Amino acid sequence: MAYRPTEKTQARKAAAKDSLVKAALGLVATGGFNALTIAAAAQAAGMSTGAVYKHFESKALLCAEVFRLATEKEVAMVHAAGTIKASPIQRMLNAIAVFSERALRGQRLAYALIAEPVDTLVDVERLRYRQAYAVMYRQLIEEGIRSGDFTPQDATVSAAALVGAIPEALVGPLSRQHDGQPEPSQDQLIQSIQTFCLRAVGAKQN
Repeated sequence: MAYRPTEKTQARKAAAKDSLVKAALGLVATGGFNALTIAAAAQAAGMSTGAVYKHFESKALLCAEVFRLATEKEVAMVHAAGTIKASPIQRMLNAIAVFSERALRGQRLAYALIAEPVDTLVDVERLRYRQAYAVMYRQLIEEGIRSGDFTPQDATVSAAALVGAIPEALVGPLSRQHDGQPEPSQDQLIQSIQTFCLRAVGAKQN
């Protein structure tokens, strides 16, 4: 008779995998994807290297899962900010602020998610989540066009442009080594990004 895992065994396996992914996420948050190795993940999760391979066949698959875990939370936070009951302009301001503030607060992790050179599987996930952001901004822009807050435009193209511009504006501050040179405050940086985005979609402000 073939072995059939019990619910208790499956739950234990799922819990171990969850613990492993969270431990791996902690490594990426402090050292980027370069800090995530199978051996380091195993040590952080308190398991053997062989046990890691029971859950993930390769480091690339583990990295992709870590990326999904981290990015799903960020997408959800930005989506919540962009769908509150407010004008399209205010919702866009909120979405940009939440994305930027969270990125600047979790600087090392944000750089890893946005720009760090990684395995192809993670790049695939990046494209998927960029699309999730683009869908949200497209819907927001379309609502703004209907309400008269934004000028008529191709909302799909504009949304894709915003998704590219916002993280690109943050890459420098996230990766910059502090060399004693004056830098804009976080508030100034976020306000500049917001101003650029509103101009890009032709926001009609009083």
